[in-house]
Amino acid sequence: MNRLLVSNGLILDPVTQSVKTSNIYIADGNIIAIDHEPDGFEAELSIDATGLVISPGLVDLCARLREPGLEFKADIHSEVTAAASAGITTLCCPPDTDPVIDEPAVVELIHRKAANAANTRVLTLGALTRGLEGQLLSEMAILKAAGCVGVSNSRRPVSNTLILRRAYSYAANCGITLFIEPDEHWLSKGGCAHDGKVATRLGLQGIPVSAETVAISRALELILETGARAHFGRLSSAHGVELIRRAKERGMAITADVSAHQLFLSEMDINSFNSMCHVLPPLRSQRDMEALREAVKDGVIDAICSDHQPHEPDAKQAPFASTQAGISSLETLLPLTLRLVHEQVVPTYTALSLLSTQPAAILGIDAGVLATNRPADICIYDPEQDWQLDTSTMLSRGKNTPFEGWNFQGKVRHTIIDGRLVYTT
Repeated sequence: MNRLLVSNGLILDPVTQSVKTSNIYIADGNIIAIDHEPDGFEAELSIDATGLVISPGLVDLCARLREPGLEFKADIHSEVTAAASAGITTLCCPPDTDPVIDEPAVVELIHRKAANAANTRVLTLGALTRGLEGQLLSEMAILKAAGCVGVSNSRRPVSNTLILRRAYSYAANCGITLFIEPDEHWLSKGGCAHDGKVATRLGLQGIPVSAETVAISRALELILETGARAHFGRLSSAHGVELIRRAKERGMAITADVSAHQLFLSEMDINSFNSMCHVLPPLRSQRDMEALREAVKDGVIDAICSDHQPHEPDAKQAPFASTQAGISSLETLLPLTLRLVHEQVVPTYTALSLLSTQPAAILGIDAGVLATNRPADICIYDPEQDWQLDTSTMLSRGKNTPFEGWNFQGKVRHTIIDGRLVYTT
């Protein structure tokens, strides 16, 4: 499909913070005009977006697709299909696959399978250390050349600080972004819940806030010394947010994100040993959740991600501590973020920027913008549609979500990527 017209939609541009009802003209994968029809334009497909919001396609900074290595949980085709239904046009896959993304062949495999699925653009993070084992540095320059947009050790430990410093220095020299999931392994090892009153009452081993803050502090010192460009992912605590805030105030060029579920759930949600609320980092106190919301509101947190982790049913059917952590969350990323708008935490343009423009800037990609001569990656949603999450209708193979039965307002109707209509309902 080379020529596409989206007409009469409410165009909401998070960059200019403008809202207007207009038309978008698309040809050869790009937006060629907004408002005025180009000479000789003949649409091959038209979408009437009357009453719908037109926003940039969503960019998800962290989504595990389970392929390669864990195809019994999900695969690239199933998850990018789910992503398209959620308005996500680009997502980023962490390196903790099997095999680990520490060589170009694995990068090529993932990119090829994603291209064959053709529903959502998939980017990859390369491993910071070989095999994510924290011992030998990966070939970051080669991984960057193969298409990796950053490097990370996921939540795997690099216990030797000298090795970590060398890794940060190498990343700085390569000009590649560090994606840091702050976790001090020896403080969090064996834990499954926030180290607080709820975990104590339930007899669960806790993970203290210091597991996050010690790791953040160590990383910040190394970033200062090496000049590495860094992004902190999946913050969970008020103290962690405060460390990032202070670093930004000192002029450090760092960014940070939070998982959408951390803005709506707290340690109280595991009261009945609800394994759907078993996540890492753990759901923390009400105070921590409120601090995360405030950080989203004032810009200390730059993006909201899904932290998508689909599981097979058995993974959540065991005593809480023995279940596997993670939520299947692609299909709740937009509705949860729109709920922040309804609860007057942020305005709509800020919410959409947190899901598109800002994560695109963090990844260094040409996305998240509605403008002429830019890629036609577009999410079109109905802001008034009320609906209830039913796991039986989720397109992700993972049905593990604590949000089943929640009522949401705002439903994706169409998703366009590179000028192609990949989802419609």
